[in-house]
Amino acid sequence: MLSFASDYIEGAHPSILDALAKTNLVPQPGYGEDEYCRRAAEKIRAACRAPDADVFFISGGTQTNRIVISAMLGTVDGVLSPATGHINGHEGGAIESTGHKVLALPHRDGKLDAAAVRSYLADFYADREGYPHMVRPGMLYLTHPTEYGTLYAKDELTALRQVAGEYDLPVFLDGARLGYALATPSSDVTLEDLARLTDCFSIGGTKVGALLGEAVVFPRGNAPKHFFTYIKQQGALLAKGRVLGLQFDTLFTDGLYQKIAAGAVRQADRIRAALGELGVPSAVPSPTNQIFPVLSNEDAAALAQEVIYTFWEKADEGHAVIRLCTSWATTDEKVDALIAVLRRILGGR
Repeated sequence: MLSFASDYIEGAHPSILDALAKTNLVPQPGYGEDEYCRRAAEKIRAACRAPDADVFFISGGTQTNRIVISAMLGTVDGVLSPATGHINGHEGGAIESTGHKVLALPHRDGKLDAAAVRSYLADFYADREGYPHMVRPGMLYLTHPTEYGTLYAKDELTALRQVAGEYDLPVFLDGARLGYALATPSSDVTLEDLARLTDCFSIGGTKVGALLGEAVVFPRGNAPKHFFTYIKQQGALLAKGRVLGLQFDTLFTDGLYQKIAAGAVRQADRIRAALGELGVPSAVPSPTNQIFPVLSNEDAAALAQEVIYTFWEKADEGHAVIRLCTSWATTDEKVDALIAVLRRILGGR
């Protein structure tokens, strides 16, 4: 069976494994106080052109979202998110478990629109008698890429930042798949832009070449007070912090992070081209490593006999949207095999 269901199953880039092996018995301080974490943080600051940034390393994506959001919100606050946002659909109520409600908003291909956010906030505060009894919007949560593999343009992020500023909302951008956004040729958003347009963003390692771990960046040295201790309290601080630091040190050496992500996008482009030649429509215009073809139920069932994919949603009674993912480790041979299967199953439609 060919697996294209996810982009986080593969282990780690060989350079990371090599670095971990070479430093396995090198004594280092714990809890992120080691030279590798310090060096990785400096490289991230340089890549973001944010010399004053606070940088932390956290064990996983859900832990990152839960910790950042709960640490930045007040006790009466909720977080605005696209209805499709990861915190709203795929984190088991992790945010709600901290006492903060996810306030789900309509989306367009997974993205929030600045005008729609402004309208929501204006309507909320227009109810002067009612809103003090309601969960207050306290943060704007975005994902880049979105759960649909789509990307925000710089002007879209700028507009969202403007709205958030009008209502004194911090902007948190979940970058679990950020490498694939940065490596997409059509994207005009850089790490420097994220440092300017957000109050906090994460840089995903788990899905982009690392064994595990995310880097969290507060670009203006604006981390919540005692944030380190908060990570510890929430059970996401590794005693062997060097394991995370060394991985990001490696990923941010010689542009490795974006180089390997670019390979995933190229492979996804090959699959998109093959699907286009077969006349298979796409549910959303994703330019990244995620692909969302619309198949008949019969074709989806036939494909499932040979390819592991993710069922995404029902398009209509006779059709399904599936998700195919490439990763930093996807090879030419694997994509060749998938394209051959697609042509055999879908070519006679």
